[in-house]
Amino acid sequence: MSEREPGDVTRLLQALGVGDPATPDVLPLVYDELRRLAAHYLRRERRDHTLQPTALVHEAYLRLAAQDRVQWRNRAHFMGVAAQLMRRVLVDHARANHAQKRGGHDTRVSIDDVDPGSEAPSADIFALDEALTKLATLDPRQARIVELRYFGGLTVEEVGELLTLSTATIKREWQMARAWIHRELQSAS
Repeated sequence: MSEREPGDVTRLLQALGVGDPATPDVLPLVYDELRRLAAHYLRRERRDHTLQPTALVHEAYLRLAAQDRVQWRNRAHFMGVAAQLMRRVLVDHARANHAQKRGGHDTRVSIDDVDPGSEAPSADIFALDEALTKLATLDPRQARIVELRYFGGLTVEEVGELLTLSTATIKREWQMARAWIHRELQSAS
């Protein structure tokens, strides 16, 4: 993050959410954090992935900017939405790449943060996205926790603040969701 405090970012996001035309651009304030998050995602991708962290940040930010009058609660809320949009960008990019190759190699991501075991298997990004979508139908809260932790890189405390849940609840739900996704990915392969 830049020199500003997280509270400053929250105030700017809230002003942006109510349509205050005098609100300065938020991107410079959160760019470093978004770039770190994008680099984190892309480290899980295969080595020859064509999408770069800067392109992922810019695409996600364009989608964020297109959000009409979002009532931003705080920085964690903004980062949660950014994480969700980055996930969509990655899945869209993988689909487009897969369609071009027509039967080429699958896009793979490491699920080491999702796998409760000691080894970190790889999962097709489509399988991971499908498993997370399926989990959302069974337990939307657990799916949101996975999305915020895995894709958003948020801490347990930040997820708790965003979802207004205790850290103990987040830890328990995170552990159960990771185990469920791991089983789902194992059965899919």
